[in-house]
Amino acid sequence: MIFAAYKLDIVTALSAALALRTIVSLYSYSGAGKPPMYGDYEAQRHWQEITTNLPPKDWYRNTSDNDLLYWGLDYPPLTAYHSYLLGSIARRYNASFVELYKSRGIESNEHKNFMRLTVLFADIVLYLPGLLIASLAILKQQQVKKSLLLYLIPMAFYPGQILIDNGHFQYNNISLGLCLLAIASIYKEKIYLGAFLYTSALNYKQMELYHALPFFVYMLRTCFDQKKFSTKAKTFILLALTVSSTFIVLWLPWLQSLNSILEVVGRLFPIGRGVFEDKVSNFWCAINVVYKVKDKLLNQQMAILCFGLTAAFVLPINIHLFFNKRKETFILSLVNTAMSFYLFSFQVHEKSILLVAAPAMLLFSRYPQETFWFLEATVFSMFSLFIKDGLILPFFILLFIYHVVIKQFILEHFNFLESRSTILSAISSVSVFSMFITAFISLIVPPPTKYPYIWPLLISVYSFVHFILYFGFSLKHQFMNDGNNKLKSK
Repeated sequence: MIFAAYKLDIVTALSAALALRTIVSLYSYSGAGKPPMYGDYEAQRHWQEITTNLPPKDWYRNTSDNDLLYWGLDYPPLTAYHSYLLGSIARRYNASFVELYKSRGIESNEHKNFMRLTVLFADIVLYLPGLLIASLAILKQQQVKKSLLLYLIPMAFYPGQILIDNGHFQYNNISLGLCLLAIASIYKEKIYLGAFLYTSALNYKQMELYHALPFFVYMLRTCFDQKKFSTKAKTFILLALTVSSTFIVLWLPWLQSLNSILEVVGRLFPIGRGVFEDKVSNFWCAINVVYKVKDKLLNQQMAILCFGLTAAFVLPINIHLFFNKRKETFILSLVNTAMSFYLFSFQVHEKSILLVAAPAMLLFSRYPQETFWFLEATVFSMFSLFIKDGLILPFFILLFIYHVVIKQFILEHFNFLESRSTILSAISSVSVFSMFITAFISLIVPPPTKYPYIWPLLISVYSFVHFILYFGFSLKHQFMNDGNNKLKSK
């Protein structure tokens, strides 16, 4: 009876999280009522139009029927196949949704309901199960006696993913869901399944490169850990075959010529866009306040500089992982590597912070207060985007629920009190309260004529400070915890 009631609690929590996503889906979305380009909502719809009306060889190339300047497909093949699947369903339901040319900019309620349901479906079948399975795997490995429910609730109710996927409109839930399942596979020692799932995530969104090195290093070290050379070689070969065969199957329509491959790759990595487009809470946007890097350096120069600085951080992080192969170190390296890419790499979007947030959520059982604080900062960092999308009210309500209801409930009622710092709690509360105040003031106080972007810039820099602090915290625990554990073992 107790176990049945506990399972019911988990189902209830996930159902409530899904209900919240459904409510957010009723609000506006990216580009609503903003012709001629509209926004990300139209981009996703347009990809359904292109993939269902044109052969695969023309999905990524500029043709008379595929104007790449109008939301040209710029995600990997698995996204294209997903668009084709949704477009095929849309065509059966209402052919006008994907009619070539004529469907551009469609904004009917019927179509909005269809598109919103596709995101909710991905939440149901992939993202929320991914959170649940990853939580079970991690708690079992850690052998902690804390409730699964306390671990799951703050992840399922994280406002960032809800506001971006169910509000702004994207399918991060698919790539992140696959990545979470890959992490769970690693924890369960199912390394080949993990390789397949992560490769699938990477082939859905190229931003999953943020997580590539920790997965590669952990799996490579797994090969080295085998006792016999023949077993080492077998493990390596099977992993290589798993990754390469997944790539080959997904890229098959474009493997007929080098030119076709380069056309796709060129769409996935558009250097011409510049180091950043909006006020992103990373190093380059912050330094641009005092030194105009966007004006002083060419895109190619910035790309080289970004690569060098990013490599300077990610290489030590992953070398450390190779020589200190532990499950928690793997999660910390995912957080630290993703944060390095977000802070220092080329062409970063504000939404990319979700790639840091996803593995960070898996640290709740170890560092609940710090994780809550960081996740709240990630939501605040995207506030300027939510203003554009008409998601101001959902932003305030979801962040309020997360900070006042979810956070307090988790910290006070699930035995986290023994690890709770009163000082840290006070500082984080003041910090988050400042976020609410800043967001509210930015809505009612017009910026000075001389500084029209002062509010987005202030939000960006304020969030950047939080990200740097969390980055330092996470680096400290990756590098120092392993040393402490070795001393204890001795």
